[in-house]
Amino acid sequence: MYPAELVKPMREDLTNIGFAELYTADDVKEALAKEGTTLVVVNSVCGCAAANARPGARMSLQNSKSPDHLVTVFAGVDFEAVDAARAEMMPFPPSSPSMALFKNGELVHMLERHHIEGRMADMISENLKGAYDEFC
Repeated sequence: MYPAELVKPMREDLTNIGFAELYTADDVKEALAKEGTTLVVVNSVCGCAAANARPGARMSLQNSKSPDHLVTVFAGVDFEAVDAARAEMMPFPPSSPSMALFKNGELVHMLERHHIEGRMADMISENLKGAYDEFC
């Protein structure tokens, strides 16, 4: 488990722009039960989360359409919530960082680590914007 003081600024990258943190399996279940679209970001301490995933998620919200709900779980910290979120992302294998868009509780779009690592934040943003345009 990572120390709270280490992950605090990484959490704030998302919470400062409106993402709600989920800590338990019940939190995940409740978040995905909401009507509309929900973006779930599996946050991480890795470099690709800092350079690509979090900035890409932030940039993607500058779109004419965006998810109704924004939530995040933190890999290596929020174990119960991460496991519950990843269970909802099946059949995709666990990866972090990752991002999933749900519509009325159903997975409709997925970005795995291999879609994030080595890609610029603007490419990730454009991918998410395309999903928002289609599903939001």
